[in-house]
Amino acid sequence: MSLLKVENVSHHFGDKQLYGNASFDLYKGEHVGIVGQNGAGKSTLIKIMLGEVIPDEGSIKWQSNIRIGHLDQYAEVDGKNTISSYLKTAFSHLFEIEKKMNDLYQESAMTGNAEQLLQAAGYQEQLEVGDFYAIDNHISKIVSGLGIDAIGVDRVLSQLSGGQRAKVILAKLLLERPDVLLLDEPTNFLDKEHVEWLASYLTSFKGAYCVVSHDYDFLEKISTCICDIEFGTIKKYYGKYSDFLRQKEHLRQDYVRRYHTQQQQIAKTEEYIRRNIAGVNSRIAQGRRKQLERMERMAAPVFSHKPIIQFRELPVPSQKVLTASNLEVGYDSSLLPKINFSVLGGQKLVITGFNGIGKSTLLKTVVAEIPAITGHFRISEPIKLGYYEQDLKWEDGAITPIQIISEQFPKLNRKEIRKYLAQVGMKDAHVSQEIRTLSGGEQSKVKLCRLMLSPCNFLILDEPTNHLDAEAKKALQSALIRFKGSIILVSHEESFYLEWADRIFNIEQGK
Repeated sequence: MSLLKVENVSHHFGDKQLYGNASFDLYKGEHVGIVGQNGAGKSTLIKIMLGEVIPDEGSIKWQSNIRIGHLDQYAEVDGKNTISSYLKTAFSHLFEIEKKMNDLYQESAMTGNAEQLLQAAGYQEQLEVGDFYAIDNHISKIVSGLGIDAIGVDRVLSQLSGGQRAKVILAKLLLERPDVLLLDEPTNFLDKEHVEWLASYLTSFKGAYCVVSHDYDFLEKISTCICDIEFGTIKKYYGKYSDFLRQKEHLRQDYVRRYHTQQQQIAKTEEYIRRNIAGVNSRIAQGRRKQLERMERMAAPVFSHKPIIQFRELPVPSQKVLTASNLEVGYDSSLLPKINFSVLGGQKLVITGFNGIGKSTLLKTVVAEIPAITGHFRISEPIKLGYYEQDLKWEDGAITPIQIISEQFPKLNRKEIRKYLAQVGMKDAHVSQEIRTLSGGEQSKVKLCRLMLSPCNFLILDEPTNHLDAEAKKALQSALIRFKGSIILVSHEESFYLEWADRIFNIEQGK
């Protein structure tokens, strides 16, 4: 019996059909990766499974008494809590049992009531079955594996960055050990070693899970099957991610062949109807018209054009373009020891280090968003910076991609703006939608388009691959390889930068 049955689900977003008559099951112990191009409806599928979005048609049926754990990076939490106390709320039901047990033991000691003593012993047995006395050990393993120990478990939640907060929410979710995990892009805020730890944890997870991710190395490690959203439906493939790719290519070619065969059949039948509807064969023509009306038509195979990203380059100076001396960065206090480094003209530098150590803060300091605490840095006079911020923040969530590009580049007409948005992989149907309604990948592409149109000779990029699908990621990688100016990149995806980075600066070690 399946844990979840998704049956004949159809759903539209605006005038776009995300899925039509889609069905699949989730079985006990299955480890499912959910993939698809940006905007295909991956995050919406998770919301439908949770009951947060009601599909236009079809049903979602969970087995009764299933405990579902969902990674909600924006969940409301009490900012006054420390990380330690927040993580312990994962075991609140056990702490309640412990309190009842202790109260009964105290009462029985005063009253000598044997029945209370037996009841307390029953509670103690429940605690032992729930592994209550190993809670600190369980928390320690998760805290270490996700790198939360580097933040400090005594930190209050209100002091955490968005990435740190999301990491703590993930830790609590893992500690709760639900029957089913639903995770949407869990690696976006993790560093390489913590991604590897999470992959190992999920591989040995005894429950079932569905994971949306654009990190295909991660999916290869954790998945036993793949749900692919394409052509307006959801198809389930068994095996690793690499097995799915081989199967999909074969089936994609078969789908295109069957679609064209159906289109030829429709055209031939429509032509027959036109020629015979008013003649002696009218009854036959009417019968064929009814057949056409009943036919389940295949969705057109829309293969989006591969994105092409080309930055507008300014002349590149040959001398040092950035020099940092005894630089301390942070907000109220320094996050890092004093940093010394430099970047030459045309040099490509990657900054690594665990999440929350201060990589994004360093970049914000270099682009003058926040002041340095002490020390100084110098950017050469002919340098023009292009900055990609990690967070998806918009002053007005109701504004459209066309309006965003138009406001920054008022000389461009709507046709030109549509062309540039299409160039980075935006679908035409999405360029007039409110930015807050778009997926993380589509919002990232709008940011990339804005950056691509801004002339510069020094790119500063903070986790630009988060949310991007495989084709957009490859296009960005190619653009950075071609870029003749200087680059500072913060990224947790080693496979993205290892081929072309000139230097890798480990900010933890200061070298």
